Amino acid sequence: MRGGLLVMGVAGCLGITLWLSRGVSDSGNALEANTKPGFVAEVQDKNPWTSLQANIAPDQFQFAIISDRTGGHRAGVFSRAVQQINLLQPEFVMSVGDLIEGSPKEDQNQKEWTEFNGYVKQLQMPFFYIPGNHDANNKVKAGVWKEAYGRRNFSFVYKNCLFVGLNTSDEDTEADDKAYAKTRIGTRQREWLKAELAKNSQVRWTFIFLHHPLWNFKDLDKNGWLQVEDILTDRQYTVFAGHVHVFRKSIRKGRNLYQLATTGGASSMRGSDYGEIDQVAWVTMKGKEPVISQIGLSGVYRDDLQPIETGEGGSSNEQPKGLVRVRGKVTINGKPAQETLVVFTSIPKDPKEKKVSGNSRTAKDGSFEVFAARGALGLAPGKYQVHFVPAPKLVVDDQAAPVENTIPEKFRTAATTPLVVEITQGEGVTLDLKVE
Repeated sequence: MRGGLLVMGVAGCLGITLWLSRGVSDSGNALEANTKPGFVAEVQDKNPWTSLQANIAPDQFQFAIISDRTGGHRAGVFSRAVQQINLLQPEFVMSVGDLIEGSPKEDQNQKEWTEFNGYVKQLQMPFFYIPGNHDANNKVKAGVWKEAYGRRNFSFVYKNCLFVGLNTSDEDTEADDKAYAKTRIGTRQREWLKAELAKNSQVRWTFIFLHHPLWNFKDLDKNGWLQVEDILTDRQYTVFAGHVHVFRKSIRKGRNLYQLATTGGASSMRGSDYGEIDQVAWVTMKGKEPVISQIGLSGVYRDDLQPIETGEGGSSNEQPKGLVRVRGKVTINGKPAQETLVVFTSIPKDPKEKKVSGNSRTAKDGSFEVFAARGALGLAPGKYQVHFVPAPKLVVDDQAAPVENTIPEKFRTAATTPLVVEITQGEGVTLDLKVE
């Protein structure tokens, strides 16, 4: 009897020990157990949901890209973007260069980098630097960059995707100041790129980051872009650049290449129709290809809609006084001029005076409203020559059929246009421009 009780007692103690040990083990893995992928739900014949397949996979990830902050960066924009990116929580942040204004003086460059990095340190995720012409296009700037960040081109792999940062102010084999100022991807850097691609031949996607959108420049053979495209021929890739401060999407050889707008850099800020917005690009890598969106900074708020505060200094788009609002409608051969840029060029009374200009894109009905420099609405009173050009497209596809230019030839330049208008002081001017 006592033997049986003893066995039962030992068994009971062993059971309690096992139960306790299990409890300790489970508490240690509680977070892991409660965060396993998938929904936990009671499934009936009919359910108030479309699916229990979450939009996530082990190889899925998201990252953000910030763009230019130079040319007279505007106060409070970039530092606000940093806080907004923290609210969005990407896994890391890329850039496309022109992060500081830059200076021929070493101490000024270091001061600007210190200010910039003060904002970057607030990011809750890794940040990757790409050199722009403001950052590293002479010996002094390049020296400060080297001291702080080392190399100006690099690569890394994340979740079987290759990320490549290129330097488009590439001195190549030369070493004088003029060499740094050349916009190109030189022979040595292309050989390095070729080697990096060979080492990572099985990745599912390749992302390229550089400052100058070389594919939109002249002499693509001389600046090295055609050779880069040849090196990339056999793989899927997407390219991001900045520099121009205007958004454009190009489709070349079936690949998407993005020229991003600004993240605080100088801009007229006329809106998305003009490609002039403050933005971050947002990339979600899903399976075999990325999903890309452009996020305007005006639309990201805190969870309580309280304003995002920042002490970042900079310039502002000061609006000149005395401008007259100029609106109207354009018809070409009796039809509304669509996707047309109406350009006003001043005729100075004194030939020594500098000419000024303004322009506007036409809407579908041919209507327009003129913007002067830095996005100011209107023009100063005076006489103007008016000419017309096809409005720049936000998406350019190298496989798309060319669009016929219906603008009569003499109206295509300021030098040849017969159309002259006078803007008089007052509340506004409405013009009916007929091109025949």
